[in-house]
Amino acid sequence: MSINVCNDRSMASITSLPSGVTGSSLVLISTQTASSSSTIDFTSDIDSTYKEYIFKFINIEPATDGADFSFQVETGTNSDYNQTITSSYFRAYHHEADNGAALEYVTGKDLAQSTNFQVLAGAVGNGADGNDDECASGKMHLFNPSSTTFVKHFTSRINMYENGNSCHTIFVGGFINDTTAITRVRFKFSSGNIATGDICLYGIL
Repeated sequence: MSINVCNDRSMASITSLPSGVTGSSLVLISTQTASSSSTIDFTSDIDSTYKEYIFKFINIEPATDGADFSFQVETGTNSDYNQTITSSYFRAYHHEADNGAALEYVTGKDLAQSTNFQVLAGAVGNGADGNDDECASGKMHLFNPSSTTFVKHFTSRINMYENGNSCHTIFVGGFINDTTAITRVRFKFSSGNIATGDICLYGIL
């Protein structure tokens, strides 16, 4: 094994890892691009290949100003997207005009044994003011969805331009209270279509 340490505290020329130490790889599985899409559905490739899946949201913009971006899941080939979720939702925000900021728990966005869609980002702007600069970006982790022993945990962190002209960083975490394998994930807005944006699905080895 050869490790060279540079003066700027970086490391280079790592040619191998010691015995017992393993690396991990982020594998891009698929990308879906919205164009006035009612939903973005991932109906394949979520299986036992990976223990963790990551969905990356890039410039997701609603057709309806102030709509909530959300998700739900399903098992097998079912298409109802109504699994039972318990979750928590909190955010930090700061207005552009510097006239308001807070860190707060938002009880209206969490779920308690509910089959509703889980909100990941509330009141996303769509650039209706003519600037076309409003959207949401971030990621969601889904852990071991193919397990038939455990419930399925998820975490999400999204930064967005809210329709009231403020920056929101939103944290959501919870579990899908089902020990059946999760095979499908749907993303949508609470009102209107997904105007634009990409969602990339990754697996972690």
